[in-house]
Amino acid sequence: QVQLLESGGGLVQAGGSLRLSCTAAGIRININTMEWYRQAPGKQREQVASITNGVRPNYADSVKGRFTISADNAKNTMYLQMNSLRPEDTGVYYCAAVGRRYWGQGTQVTVSS
Repeated sequence: QVQLLESGGGLVQAGGSLRLSCTAAGIRININTMEWYRQAPGKQREQVASITNGVRPNYADSVKGRFTISADNAKNTMYLQMNSLRPEDTGVYYCAAVGRRYWGQGTQVTVSS
């Protein structure tokens, strides 16, 4: 059974930082494409970043230079370091794996102005 568990969300002021974690069970993150998505209220879910086989990160234009995706293969955990947060980064952040076949439950990120 595949499970993805996100953590690390919270409330932060604009300009602040948060680090999200996604711990996987049932799959190895180092041989799959892992992704972060977010969904703001009233908007469609959008991809934020992805990483394949633990390397080759990709980012949405809106987060380039501010967010960093990484993976710790020993912990089977993916991270999203979010710096210089903006109010428009507010939303529920989800991790996804294996071509979005599996999803975590999401973690709320709220950035106040």
